[in-house]
Amino acid sequence: MRYGLYKSDAPNVLSTLLKTTSLLITSPLINILSTYQNMNTIAQRNEVHQNGDRNKNENGDDNNIIHTLIQPHKLKDSIIESLHNDGFSSTSISSVIYTKENPSYSTVLNSQIRNLRFITPTTPKPLLIITPLHASHVQGAVTWAKKKRLQMKIRSGGHDYEGLSYVSNSPFFILDMFNLRSVQVNVEDETAWVQTGATLGELIYNIGKNSNVLGFPAGVCPTVGVGGHFSGAGYGNMMRKYGLTIDNVIDAEIVDVNGRLLNRETMGEDLFWAIRGGGGASFGVILSYKIKLVRVPEIVTVFRVTRTMEENALDIVLQWQEIASTIDDNLFLRLTMDAVDGLVEGEKTVKATFNTLFLGDSKTLISIMREQFPKLGLSESDCYEASWVDSVIFWADDPIGTPIESLLRRRPSKLSHLTRKSDYVRDPISKDGFEFIFKKLIELEAVRLTFNPYGGKMSEIPEEDAPFPHRKGNLFKIQYLCNWDETGEEKAKYYTDLVRKLYVYMTPYVSKYPRRAYYNYRDLDLGVNKHDGSKSYIDGRKYGIQYFVNNFDKLVKVKGMVDPENFFRNEQSIPLLPTM
Repeated sequence: MRYGLYKSDAPNVLSTLLKTTSLLITSPLINILSTYQNMNTIAQRNEVHQNGDRNKNENGDDNNIIHTLIQPHKLKDSIIESLHNDGFSSTSISSVIYTKENPSYSTVLNSQIRNLRFITPTTPKPLLIITPLHASHVQGAVTWAKKKRLQMKIRSGGHDYEGLSYVSNSPFFILDMFNLRSVQVNVEDETAWVQTGATLGELIYNIGKNSNVLGFPAGVCPTVGVGGHFSGAGYGNMMRKYGLTIDNVIDAEIVDVNGRLLNRETMGEDLFWAIRGGGGASFGVILSYKIKLVRVPEIVTVFRVTRTMEENALDIVLQWQEIASTIDDNLFLRLTMDAVDGLVEGEKTVKATFNTLFLGDSKTLISIMREQFPKLGLSESDCYEASWVDSVIFWADDPIGTPIESLLRRRPSKLSHLTRKSDYVRDPISKDGFEFIFKKLIELEAVRLTFNPYGGKMSEIPEEDAPFPHRKGNLFKIQYLCNWDETGEEKAKYYTDLVRKLYVYMTPYVSKYPRRAYYNYRDLDLGVNKHDGSKSYIDGRKYGIQYFVNNFDKLVKVKGMVDPENFFRNEQSIPLLPTM
């Protein structure tokens, strides 16, 4: 395979800009009330977006001109002609272009949407969908869209919480990668190439089919797409042992803004650094990643144990906090807290659920738990020994003994409306703090909190090693979760506001200056970028600092080098520096 050359001729004006521009990261002395007022303002500003009507004119283009130049019924012929003229293979491309006139258009569009908030009559729809079969289809799509000044959304598994991979108010099309999902495992050198249209389940299935002593530190939701998961950093229940997904990526293939197919050598180390956690959709179309597989025991142990407030949940959670980030690196103890019905009719209580993976046998696990986490009261009957692949199935909430072919399902068994947020905790939460959190979970009812412990390998890797900066000094990451089945804008606003309220209540207990967030838990309350000239950088810095902290400026620099016209963009992409 031939790869193009990577070259940068963009000026480095970052240091000059930072010396001459006053940039607000966050305001000190903020209190909970002012934060709540702030969140209400954000909620009002973004309410239109949440219900499908996006901010307009993302790149300063005249959308009416684009609509005039590109008539939907001519799009298909336009793409095929462009591929032919640019020397890319147009073989089979006709069969994977779906315009609105195609009877399969809606099926293809909706098949990769995982959030029912974005399957509504008012949700903006793409002019067309391309589902490439070859790298040349991707190259041709990029060069065609760039000529037409048409926004491209790149979709892998469709799990973007804000729908940014398949919704926009500007005229756009979707490049849906699901046909590009091969997984090639090399047991001998313990590596694999995986295309970005594959799901994590497909990756794990193929690893398990080839070896019972190799694994990979990826997420625990099998239907998540490789493309978004990897490019946004990716984490799973082996991160304390082996780090993040991106810490185990050793090569990649990407189509750049000029339609060139590049690998690590030809793209250069700066771009390779950026696409390992900085969000691939800001820099190009990532086709595949080469990963280093990790060693796992033939037998691992899992358990899922719940305790309510009546069963001493508060004290158990406090002890969990003391040990979760310092316990044996082979042990990952996730905590989830939510409100459930209590023993007395009409009353609520808080349930604490501990989901665990231990890279070893149950006897060793029981010994560790009795010594370091005795308050949980773990018994041998709580534990299940399994292969690593079967442990993934357990974590996916499938029954023990479910065939591993279940990992090949690309669609979740149930879809719902959902919203998410994230936080990082760097200092222990007091007993009073957890009592307050329990109280608010009961008050809000529909919101859950998940705590993912750090430490281990996560504390050993420097924060500048990849765009993902949340390493040493973090005790755990919090995910806020709310799912609902009711339809309509009113219900969407109600449940979204519940999550926003809890986010405000958590202010005293989480990171500050900036309040950190996880890029793969996309959250438009942190900021929306309209990409309107010089203001784009300031808008982008608002969310960029929270996602990437000190690594944001390097991402901006790389963006200017590889995509100086900001073709690859979305509502939270990496912005360009303003021209001097």
